[in-house]
Amino acid sequence: MDPNSLEAFYTKIAKQDDAAPSAMPPADLQQEIGHFNVFNVALLMHRRQERPPMTFDRRAFYKISLIEGRSRIEYADQAVEVAGPALWFATSRVPYRWLPHNQDQTGYFCIFTEEFLLPVKGALAMEELPVFQPGGCPVLPLSSDEHAALAPLFQKMEQEMASTYAYKYDLLRAYLLELIHQGQKLQPAPAATPTHNASARVTALFTDLLERQFPLATPQQQLPLRTAKDYAEALNVHVNHLNRVLKETTGHTTTTLIASRVAQEAKMLLKQTTWTVSEIADSLGFADVAHFCNFFKRQTGLVPGAFRG
Repeated sequence: MDPNSLEAFYTKIAKQDDAAPSAMPPADLQQEIGHFNVFNVALLMHRRQERPPMTFDRRAFYKISLIEGRSRIEYADQAVEVAGPALWFATSRVPYRWLPHNQDQTGYFCIFTEEFLLPVKGALAMEELPVFQPGGCPVLPLSSDEHAALAPLFQKMEQEMASTYAYKYDLLRAYLLELIHQGQKLQPAPAATPTHNASARVTALFTDLLERQFPLATPQQQLPLRTAKDYAEALNVHVNHLNRVLKETTGHTTTTLIASRVAQEAKMLLKQTTWTVSEIADSLGFADVAHFCNFFKRQTGLVPGAFRG
């Protein structure tokens, strides 16, 4: 069983809290496209002392959490301390874990697959949204008014999951879309405000292409695009034009942006997998381990072995 699959998630929940009504997938969901469920954090916390901390992994589903309580969220190479209410968006493409500091945790979270939204006309592409992009701002602090506006959405989801309404999943899709859009509105203004000029479009295409190279799932998988020239050819633009546009819109060169993302993936692979340094170097397109170690030290200040600990 894939340890990050939906099946593994429910198996773990059932073992940890067999009293939770949502410990098993809803039977009627088998007739639906995709997957969705919602959980009450307080109901899952009372046996926390009996289970190990959440592992730092990618999951096979998206997750949106309304967090209330002191905790720590780790995602990619970032860590955020949460002291008050917060809304957290977790994507299936970035590893993460939630580490509550105490038992005094309340709130909700919902999990879903992208396929769940397919029946919605003009369904959103999750990875195109700032809240689900690896470089975005997935942990959003909430004011008391913002929290008061979002909590009822999760409560409606929880009530609807228990209902026998024939079209409840259509209603749940509507609630989920509203939640996503509310999160989008809470994004910092520069990330939430799209631009439509030619430079912004090239930048968006480059960013999307860069993210599509990841994650690397096995040591045998090779990074398809590695250099600025590779990306320029894939985007059908001259490499000098791509460099100029990216420098204008991001303040960084193509090579710098690629190197930063490769370093981020390297850090995740070193922390998350048991791959050897040689296997990681090969998958990321380095000629040998020495080149990779030099690159990693320039990016992080540490050699791979020291970073892995």
